[in-house]
Amino acid sequence: MSTPDPRTTTATGADVRVRFCPSPTGLPHVGLVRTALFNWAYARHHGGKLIFRIEDTDAARDSEESYAQLLDALRWLRIDWDEGVEVGGPHAPYRQSQRHEIYRDVLAKLVEAGVVYESYSTAEEIDERNVANGRATQLGYDNFDRTLTDEQKAAFRAEGREPAWRLRVPDEDLTYVDLIRGEVTFPAGSFPDFVIVRAGGVPLYTFVNPVDDALMGITHVIRGEDLMPSTARQLSLYRALVDAGVTDFVPRFGHMPLVLGEVGNKKLSKRDPKADLFLQREKGFIHEGLLNYLALLGWSIAADRDVFSLDELVAAFDIADVNPNPARFDQKKAESINGDHIRMLDAADFAERIVPYLAQDGVIEAIPTPEETAMIAASAPLVQERVQMLGDVPGMLGFLFTDEITYQEDALKGLPANAGEVLVACVGALELVPAEEFTAAGVQDALSRALVDELGLKPRVAYGPPRVALTGRRISPPLFESMELLGKAESIRRLGALVDHLAQ
Repeated sequence: MSTPDPRTTTATGADVRVRFCPSPTGLPHVGLVRTALFNWAYARHHGGKLIFRIEDTDAARDSEESYAQLLDALRWLRIDWDEGVEVGGPHAPYRQSQRHEIYRDVLAKLVEAGVVYESYSTAEEIDERNVANGRATQLGYDNFDRTLTDEQKAAFRAEGREPAWRLRVPDEDLTYVDLIRGEVTFPAGSFPDFVIVRAGGVPLYTFVNPVDDALMGITHVIRGEDLMPSTARQLSLYRALVDAGVTDFVPRFGHMPLVLGEVGNKKLSKRDPKADLFLQREKGFIHEGLLNYLALLGWSIAADRDVFSLDELVAAFDIADVNPNPARFDQKKAESINGDHIRMLDAADFAERIVPYLAQDGVIEAIPTPEETAMIAASAPLVQERVQMLGDVPGMLGFLFTDEITYQEDALKGLPANAGEVLVACVGALELVPAEEFTAAGVQDALSRALVDELGLKPRVAYGPPRVALTGRRISPPLFESMELLGKAESIRRLGALVDHLAQ
């Protein structure tokens, strides 16, 4: 019966070292962010370290633009790291493209330890041997080159062939205890000896990823379930790295559940708009809300609680509590949780965060004027309790920053037949309110007497027409507070403008 390698790390507390090691290809997506979040939370919970390195050995796909976007994403989300790109550390460089000399040195140690060997077989030769021996060609490499003599190697070299280097896989079961899934065993013979360095000296991901983990002292590898099949190969390579003196322990592995799309049982596609981190930011997620929701994709702080702060996440997080079952991305729930976090913000903080969204929609200048800043501070509390996304704010507050009101079609259609009469009554009531008493309370008192008491209208009917007159929308910030911000003259002007519009 196979047992876990006794050299598996027992690191805890400050000795915990985890890593986040994306490839700089494409836009950052929410699945990638969840991986960063769980590693970050695990490191912070234990007082350990998070190492951020870049796996950029695929020159055809990697880009500096994508690298910059990764940095932008983590900085926006406030996920900080202790060692790695941009901050340095004792294991620099932290980009694989700059570590080729290191990989050559490690290969030399593996060769010297006898745990890797030269392989000259071509794909065609492997297929031919499999057919000749009655093996299915899809079984792949047959470990043929394990026993090549020096004379055979010399003959291949004389033909001009360059060898690849294959790891000599242990001929026994491989077992490890997954941090999330418990004990896992890969039976002997599950996979053949595999290439770690191509002919010509090009190191493969299956080599450089574990080598970097080993050299950087990574104790816990926390990654997605889709990478679980490669664990057996990594365990095999780790044994070789220990035998060659490159490291003295094997890390622990934990595989997080898949994130499914909203429909069906397929993994959330990177091309799904909901997976696009920057699109979610553009819609108006704040980092606290998005990280809270992503933490729920496989983990919970309590059975009856979904909303928590990042400090609470760090205090409670344990990778062992992650559910191995797939988690489904629910956009509506994510936005609801984001709304909860918006309401938890300090009023001044909320006002500051909505500025880029107001500017992006052309409601204000990129750098607000003093008058615009004052209006933002005064009006922000009117919508902080009502929006789920910062991107909703420009539509809600835009009417305060312009003299040109555009009436939305659904707002006009929803007006009662006597809307003109209601608006005229509003004007008459507000004209009698002294300027110094034109406050939310004063406005409410005046309109209530004119519309509810005198015209006998229900509030829901009474206040619809003035709301549309002031904002152009059916749904808006509180009506009376909005009138106070606009002032007496502008409020009356807008009421009259809708009367004229309806008369046309």
